[in-house]
Amino acid sequence: MRRSLTVGLVAAALSWSAATAAAEPVPPRTPSPDQVLNGFVIGALDGATAASPQENFQALMADDPFYQEPPLTGAERPGTILKSKQVDVMFLGVKPANLEAYKLMYVTTGNAGQSPVISTGILMIPQDGRSNSDRKLIAYQEANDSVGWSCHPSTQWTGGAPLDGSSWSALGPLAMMFDKGYAVMISDVGNDGDRRPHGVFAGKFGGHALLDGVRAALGLPEAGLDPRAQVAAFGVAGGGVGAAFAAELQPTYAPEIDLTSTMLEGMVVDQRNFLRSASGSVGSGFVFATLLGLEPWYPEMRLDDKLNPAGQAIANAFRTQCQVPAYFGLPFVPMNALFDSGRNPVDEPDFQHVFDDNLLGVSGTPRSKVLIASCVADDSPMSLVPAQDARDLAQRYRAGGTDVTYQPTDCSMPRFITDPYGWGTDLFGMQTIDWIDANFH
Repeated sequence: MRRSLTVGLVAAALSWSAATAAAEPVPPRTPSPDQVLNGFVIGALDGATAASPQENFQALMADDPFYQEPPLTGAERPGTILKSKQVDVMFLGVKPANLEAYKLMYVTTGNAGQSPVISTGILMIPQDGRSNSDRKLIAYQEANDSVGWSCHPSTQWTGGAPLDGSSWSALGPLAMMFDKGYAVMISDVGNDGDRRPHGVFAGKFGGHALLDGVRAALGLPEAGLDPRAQVAAFGVAGGGVGAAFAAELQPTYAPEIDLTSTMLEGMVVDQRNFLRSASGSVGSGFVFATLLGLEPWYPEMRLDDKLNPAGQAIANAFRTQCQVPAYFGLPFVPMNALFDSGRNPVDEPDFQHVFDDNLLGVSGTPRSKVLIASCVADDSPMSLVPAQDARDLAQRYRAGGTDVTYQPTDCSMPRFITDPYGWGTDLFGMQTIDWIDANFH
C-alpha cells in the first residue's frame, strides 16, 4: 500500500512537472549565427539575381505610379484593398530568390477615427514549397521614423531608400521569419507616395494602419493566405509604438483578427519622458522628428509658429527627408535651442494633450500575449527611451489582465564592445522570434 501510494505521488509529481514545463513560455534568447544566416538566406542569396541598371534607376527615382490615389466614395471599409501589384523584392541592387511580394494600397482609419484614409505597404511571402494557406502572418512595424515621403517599407524593399537604417535593422528579423515560413506584412503607415509630411509618430494611426494592413494581406486573393490565419505583431522603436497601439485597439477595432502575440522592442512609452531624456543627446534629431511626425494628425500643435528661424529651417528639411542621414545630423542639440520660447517642448502647453493621447497602456488592454524587450538600464547612447518606462508599461498591461513577458536587454557599452553580435541582434528583436513561434497554436 505504501509503495503504491509512493509510486502514485511520484507519478503525479512527474505529470505536474511535465505539464508545468509544457506551459512555460520559451524564454527570449540571442539567436546563434546559423539561425540568422539560415537555410532560407543561403537559398535566397544563392539564387539571387542582380537588378538591371534600369530597375535600379527606376527604384531610386521614386516615381512609381502605384502610389497615385484613386478617388474614394467615403464608404470604403477599413482593410479594403484599393490596388495591388506583384513586385520583385530588391535590396542594394540584389533581387533575392524564393520571395513572392506584393505592394498594397488599402483603406485605414485616421488617428481620431477619420475614415477613409489611405495607407500602402508590402506583403512578402517565402517560397519554400508550403501552401500559402497554411502560413502564419507577422505584422511587422519597422523602426521607420521617416516624416518624408518615399522612405517607407514598400519603397525600401523594392530598391528605394537604400541607406535608410530601418530596413538594415530589419534584415535579421526578416531572415528568421522567412526561414520559419511566415508571411510578413509591413505597413508604410500612410501612403508612401504622398509628399506631405507623414504622421508616423501618431500611435493610434500606426495601430490602425498595422491592423488594416493585416486585413488587406489576408484578403488579397493572389496571395492565397487563410483569412483566419494566426497573426503576431512585431514592432521595434517607432514601429513598437504602432504595434503596441495595435495590440491595445485590436479587441475593439479588429476583433476578427487572431492576434496571438505582440513583441515590442525599444518603443517610446511616454513621449514626455522620451523628449526630456533624449533632448540634447545623440538622438536629438529623433526627438525633433517625433514632434514633426505628430503634427500631421495634431495640426493644432502649430510647430512653425513656435520655432525660431533655425528650428524652421531644420523642420522644413526634415519634413522631406528619410531618417538617414537627416535625423543623425542633429546630435547633442537641446530642443529648447530651436524654439522661440527657449523652453523644452515637453513643457509646451499646446503639446500636453498630444502627449496624453499617445501614452501607451491607457487606450485598451491587449488580448494577445505581449513581450516587452527593452534596455534594462539607461547606460548606452542607444538608450534613448527611459528603461523604467518599459517596466511601467508591463505593469499597466498586467493590471488589465494581459499576459506579459518582460525581457530586459543589456544595451550597455561594455556589451557593445565585448559582444557586438549579441548587442545588435537583441537591439533589433531577433532574440524574440522563437517566443513568437511558441505562441502560435
